[in-house]
Amino acid sequence: MKLKIKRLHPDAVLPSYAKPGDAGLDLTATSLSISEDGLYVEYGTGIAVEIPEGHVGLIFPRSSISKTSMILSNHVGVIDSGYRGEIRFRFKDLELDTREFESDILNRVQELRNHKNLNKLTGPKDNVVWVASDTSYLIGDKIGQLIVIPYPQIEIEEVDELTETERGEGGFGSTGN
Repeated sequence: MKLKIKRLHPDAVLPSYAKPGDAGLDLTATSLSISEDGLYVEYGTGIAVEIPEGHVGLIFPRSSISKTSMILSNHVGVIDSGYRGEIRFRFKDLELDTREFESDILNRVQELRNHKNLNKLTGPKDNVVWVASDTSYLIGDKIGQLIVIPYPQIEIEEVDELTETERGEGGFGSTGN
């Protein structure tokens, strides 16, 4: 299958497989911003893709996410075949809540600058300095993976009863460890 990709940023890195047999194409950050509410770190990849009809693009964090204080906000991103915008990742940094900066941002930033192992980044408005933990991703880092898979179109049929199974309604660990 061919995947059409459009570069939206001059530094965009085309997705690629790191090793033969890999399922996910690595995606690289070309931009970084903080959401207006200060809760999220947002990364752009500088690319848009044309997911073939009958397929879906799924974006996941890379396994290296476990070495950071970041979590992907929606856990798995869904790129429908009709979407043509930039692939973006929105992470929550559990180590640093930028809302605490709002009232006294300059003093807090200076305090954090004096702490070792912190990265300086720009915030959402007027290039306000924002300081992220040293476990955050930076521009140029691989930040996620794209997997493109086919999916069936499901026809919905409303029924009064469902077929009985051994499991039944058991969920959330009901089948054992």
